Amino acid sequence: MTRPGTGGDRDPAHRAQAREQGDYRPSTAGAGDLVDRRGPGGGPLGPLVRDDGSREQPMVPRAEFRSYYGRQILKTPAWEDKIAYYFFAGGLSGGAALLAAGADLTGRPALRRGGRIGGLAALAAGAYFLVADLGRPDRFHHMLRVAKPTSPMSMGTWLLTAYGPALGLAAASELVPKRWQGSVPGRLVRVLGRPAGLAAAALAPGVASYGAVLLSQTAVPAWHSGHEELPFIFTASSAASAGGLGMIVAPVSEAAPARRLATYGAVVELAASRRLETRLGLVSEAYQTGAAGQYLRRASTLTAAGVLGSVLLGRRSRIAAAASGLALLAGGVFERLGLLHAGIQSAQDPKYVVEPQRRRIAEHGPTRAR
Repeated sequence: MTRPGTGGDRDPAHRAQAREQGDYRPSTAGAGDLVDRRGPGGGPLGPLVRDDGSREQPMVPRAEFRSYYGRQILKTPAWEDKIAYYFFAGGLSGGAALLAAGADLTGRPALRRGGRIGGLAALAAGAYFLVADLGRPDRFHHMLRVAKPTSPMSMGTWLLTAYGPALGLAAASELVPKRWQGSVPGRLVRVLGRPAGLAAAALAPGVASYGAVLLSQTAVPAWHSGHEELPFIFTASSAASAGGLGMIVAPVSEAAPARRLATYGAVVELAASRRLETRLGLVSEAYQTGAAGQYLRRASTLTAAGVLGSVLLGRRSRIAAAASGLALLAGGVFERLGLLHAGIQSAQDPKYVVEPQRRRIAEHGPTRAR
């Protein structure tokens, strides 16, 4: 007995057509079974039941993924490497602000000063790369005309607008000249340094993870499919980079929090990156091949070397600690470059768009595909 809905011996029209063609005989084959069919001359007619359950003889080869005349389905993101530098600088700034706030509360002045000033310098560098990519500075100002909670770019713009002045005031309290520290403005800036630093630290996690939200909300396959791992990669990489900065700017006696932050961040970053490169099936190729694969391999190597140097030698030698910090910073740069280029590569190849869609439709049906 055949399965319902597959045609076969219960369908009168099917039986009549089969008798006319001389290849009819009752069958108990189910969907997916092969039946030895013979035509009027005794020649084989192939399987009565195809592997997809249908009983029609295929007239054309099985379709493979295609795009319209071989063209891209998605437009290639217009972002250049400057956006990767912007993501790195913003994450470094957020991690440094958080580290500086902790140093302020635990009595580590050198680490606090280096974190605040380094965070402000990273924020200024990020603003430069963002404006360079936008082309005109007033485009950032135009984004402040609206506040749209459903838009990652809109929320990120307002987040940076609140974060920048707070971090700037905290860094300014470290730069007041000694001859002005006794004046009213000097005392006021120094008094406001701690509240401003704590405010910046409260916003720092959002600054560090903003890039992950922005990427994962696009239609680019490598970014959208990696929405589970990207927030962990961005925040952990920011923490590792900030820890590396702390090991550079602070003496060994004050850099223990920086070493711990770098270690935790590097471990999570390496684990999340590994999961990203293996979980996504076909789309994972975009993270393993081409320029993206080269950048990400360099990032993993430098991050692993930096954290090992920090753990093994960071407590003993200021030079080893600084070298480990530089490796962590370089690893963070290559990580952002790799993520950026993986998205670009996945948008350029139609197979990364079509094949995952077909898989989702096969699993959930056309009305439930996600």
